Amino acid sequence: MTVDQGVPARRPARVGIRDVAAAAGVSITTVSDALNGKGRLPDSTRVHVREVADRLGYRPSAAARTLRTGRSGLIGLTTTNHAAEPFALTEYGWFTELVRAATGAALDRGYALVVLPTSSRHDVWSNVALDGTIVVDPAEDDPMVRELLRRGVPVVTGGHPGDSTVHGWVDIDHALAMGTVLGHFADAGAQRIAVLAAGEGTYARRSVAAYQAWCAEHGREPLIETYVLGRPGAAGEAAGRLFDRPAGERPDAVYGIQEGCGAELLAAARTRGLRVPEDVLVAGCGEDAAATSGDPALTTLSLQPRVAGSSAVELLVGVIEDDAQGPGPRIPAQRTVPIRLSVRDSSMRTAAARAAQGIQAVPGG
Repeated sequence: MTVDQGVPARRPARVGIRDVAAAAGVSITTVSDALNGKGRLPDSTRVHVREVADRLGYRPSAAARTLRTGRSGLIGLTTTNHAAEPFALTEYGWFTELVRAATGAALDRGYALVVLPTSSRHDVWSNVALDGTIVVDPAEDDPMVRELLRRGVPVVTGGHPGDSTVHGWVDIDHALAMGTVLGHFADAGAQRIAVLAAGEGTYARRSVAAYQAWCAEHGREPLIETYVLGRPGAAGEAAGRLFDRPAGERPDAVYGIQEGCGAELLAAARTRGLRVPEDVLVAGCGEDAAATSGDPALTTLSLQPRVAGSSAVELLVGVIEDDAQGPGPRIPAQRTVPIRLSVRDSSMRTAAARAAQGIQAVPGG
């Protein structure tokens, strides 16, 4: 007995630019100008053409675009390796979410995203024809950025570029981010607020600088403990050094600026018999789902990686497709990503705990 598996369904015909022109009642040239931001068209015409193209499901042909423009349709995404030993950024929820959003944003604009692992060498890029590249969390005067610009590849950075000259960047307001977390700690009665930091990228350096500025403004003594990013157990050891300080010098609140170290802060406190949040308030950064569902649930600051990823692609594609921009960097485009603090049990000190430590309740505590 044979089973009729049927005939594979025929793939739906691809909607072409001629179809969009016919449906919109305009010329093919008008469609091309409207979708590529060129020509002198009324805004109403551009909006109309884009709405028709979206309704029909039109997507630019990568092959046709390559022949027409000489572009490959490929966008790179990479990061400089900040650790002593290579480590996989894919282990971090923040990076995974950023890549996922960037991939979708690139596809929506007719590009494909190529991700280079952090441990790869710069010369790998010579084998890939890239229209532009996003460099995540660049170092000061980043060698990866220098190499890409030397090759004539437009660069947008995920994070402030430091001293590097790039076409644009996407970053958070570090003063706002740090002030949000530290202000929350202070409202809960914390007096000795410490920061656990790691990394050589601009994110770590600007975060620490924002912490020091906040301490100076509020008359607090900075307390910073650092560790090597990517070395197993390093964050826990650094947290232990904070909690092993004498009682009068030990912090009563700690913010871990790198994703994953919040959980290690909780573990280090637990092994030393410190209660969270009664003895020490703890907050972390990133999209650490496991820590946010623990006991106690971890307060986290989200850097909104999906917004960052899609924004970086949007800026980069704008640079690539702006013929007036020319081959070299001009005035860099900038985009500030909003942050979000999710307050959970690890930083919500109870009224009873405050009373036991002689801490006066303040509004917002």
